[in-house]
Formats: sequence, structure tokens, C-alpha cells
Amino acid sequence: MADLHLVDINSTLEMAATRAGFGSGLKKAGELDVNVVAACADLTGSVKMDAFAAAFPDRFIEIGIGEQNLVTVGAGLALMGKIPFVSSYAAFSPGRNWEQIKTTICLNDVPVKIVGAHAGLYTGADGATHQMLEDIALMRVLPGMVVMAPCDSVEAEKMTLAMAKDSRPNYIRVAREATPIITTAETPFKIGKAYVFSEGKDVTIISTGTMTAPALEAAEGLYKDGIDAEVIHVPTIKPLDEATILKSVRKTGCVVTVEEAQVNGGLGGAIAELLGENYPVPMKRIGMQDHFGESGTPEELLEYFGLDAKHIRMAAHHVHEMKQ
Repeated sequence: MADLHLVDINSTLEMAATRAGFGSGLKKAGELDVNVVAACADLTGSVKMDAFAAAFPDRFIEIGIGEQNLVTVGAGLALMGKIPFVSSYAAFSPGRNWEQIKTTICLNDVPVKIVGAHAGLYTGADGATHQMLEDIALMRVLPGMVVMAPCDSVEAEKMTLAMAKDSRPNYIRVAREATPIITTAETPFKIGKAYVFSEGKDVTIISTGTMTAPALEAAEGLYKDGIDAEVIHVPTIKPLDEATILKSVRKTGCVVTVEEAQVNGGLGGAIAELLGENYPVPMKRIGMQDHFGESGTPEELLEYFGLDAKHIRMAAHHVHEMKQ
């Protein structure tokens, strides 16, 4: 396996929010291309657009609390040759303005970059109304939309820079609270590519976003149990890197998917569709199981909903036994 320059999962990991990586990436993208512009729905500091706004005040628009208008303005800017990043909490964008995203961005096939901040359970104590868990499913179904979830702040910065150069509509989900940094500046990232973060032969664990760190932790535990787990990180949920996933699953014969979102229509749904049509194997989907979030710390919520390393490890045992 090529050296992906990952951080040792057993070391003391630095922590940072993926929204912070987006913020630094946006400022760098603005420095590289004068056509990069940004608009926000009254959450500039929270979604980390503040550095861009300070550096390029003439390229930043404060829309106010009007998420439908936010993406419609973004579509107009894109039609005039700009590269607009539009951001709000994911609960509101795409949660409130999906129809405008469909008709003004996707139908016109313009390269608006939609940033859904405070996505998933890492929104914590804000509770179910703000823990956007349905965004992957909502955005996956839109024709032409690229859907991404970075595993850490370092990848979030790279992803933002790549989005600025991509000619398609893009969606990126980023988290509020700090999560472990498991990649480095040398770790590769390309839109549409999945990466084997840990090689194995007995079970495939496919993770996205903030769940890749606990997936790697689970793989360490499984190795002690005598199960050699292969961990594939999927930063781009759509378009899916089908070749990398099928190659792994044909080798291991069973799979566990892990996401901090609804499994129905999310990463778990995407993998189930792929395998159902190409290579059906025993499968377990770890994620939100048709349930809204609740208030609590991220650690409490991940354990409560069965998304932590312990539950990933248990699921891997289950599918491994099923194939025998």
C-alpha cells in the first residue's frame, strides 16, 4: 500500500473542528482565485467564513437569515462566472432550501459550493433540531451534485481548495466540535477518490467524515481479536469510488459502513446499492437508524446511538461470522 502519511491512531492526536479547516481553505482559495466569492446567512463566525470576509470584504455578502435567498444568489453569481461558496448550518442549508438548490443550482448545473456546517452529532447539546443527519441523503439524490465529508480539519482544507477548482455543484458537511486529526499535509485527496487507510483481508470497514477515526480505532481492536480489518475512508460519497470499494469487498467478503448520519440514503445506502447490484455480501450499516438526534456531548451521543469504536468492532464481528 502506498504511504498515505497518516497519523498513528495510537498516538496522542491533535484535535480541531472540520469547520476550521474549511475556513482556512476558503481564505486560501480566495487568495488563489479572484473569482472565489462567499455568502453567508448570518452565521459568519460560526461557519468560519470570517477570515475570508476580513481578507476580501468586497467579495463577501452577508445575506441575513434567508437561506433560500442564499443559494439563489449563489446560483446567480455562478452564472456570472464567479465561484461562490454559500454557507449556513446544515439544518437550514440544505434543510430549509433544498428546492432552491435543486432548481437554481442543480437544474442549471452551476458550480455553487454549498457548505453545511454544524452537521451530525458533533453539534452536541444543541439537540435534534440542529443535528442535521439527513443531509447526505438529501444531497445524494440531486442530479449532478458532488457530496463530500472530510475526516478531519486537514482534509477539510484540501477539500475546500479542490472544490474551488471543480466545475460541478458541490456539497461539503463540516462539524462544530473538534475531532481527531488523523491525516497530514502529505495525505492525498482528490474529489471522487476513496482511500485504503488500513489494509486487511477479513472484513471491510467503509467510513466517511468524522467516523473514520473511530473506524481505525475499531480496526486496531479487531486485530487483537484475530480479525484483519481493511478500513476505507470515503471523503466523496458521490460520485462514489466504486472500483476501490468493490476490490476490497471481493477480497474480504463482508462489510461494515460507518457514518454520522442517517443510514437510509446516506453512505450506508450508497454502499448497499452498489453491492446489491454488483457483489452482495453480509453487511451491517452503522449510523443513525431512523432516529432523530438528542442533546448531549458528542461522546455521549456516539455511544448512545452505537457509532463509537466499540459498536463498529461488534458489527465487524457480526458480519465476519455471517460469511462463514
